[in-house]
Amino acid sequence: MDELEDFSEKIHEQSNEHAHHILSEGKEKWVLLVALSTALIAVLAAITGLLAGAHADEAMLSQIRSSDQWAFYQAKGIKTEILNSSNKLLVAMGKPPVAEDVAKAKSNKKEQADIKTKAEDFQKESDMHTEKHAIFARGVTLFQISIAIGAISIIVKRKSLWLVSMGFACIGIFFLLQGVLF
Repeated sequence: MDELEDFSEKIHEQSNEHAHHILSEGKEKWVLLVALSTALIAVLAAITGLLAGAHADEAMLSQIRSSDQWAFYQAKGIKTEILNSSNKLLVAMGKPPVAEDVAKAKSNKKEQADIKTKAEDFQKESDMHTEKHAIFARGVTLFQISIAIGAISIIVKRKSLWLVSMGFACIGIFFLLQGVLF
């Protein structure tokens, strides 16, 4: 992601330099609008990029928590099976099962149900953050495309490309708002 951010920053700087050069010659005032809109889009891209990164981090942390809970769930299951096997051996040898082991096995089963619920909740949380990350990543991509097309519009002196750039920016704003509001 750093490479993409550096790329868009470089294009933004070049378009601003080109816009300054054109304006200093007294030509085409619309270039100033392109430069200002590109600066605003770069800010939106940075904010959206931060949000995308934050959700990616949270998704990973929630996934780790879920994995930890599943490992705990399995450990409880293994302990329960060991206790049950020990008691089966005792019964096979004609001895009564150890009451504490039977109670502990039942307790482990109950704990496993709670652990499973926590693991599933963490997994849902991870999935939600992954979905949000994808939405914000789409926004960042569209903002970067908008910045690039805006720079091209200055270089080739086509206002229509700047309008296309603004269209991409609007779609990027849609994804930013979708990620924030929903």
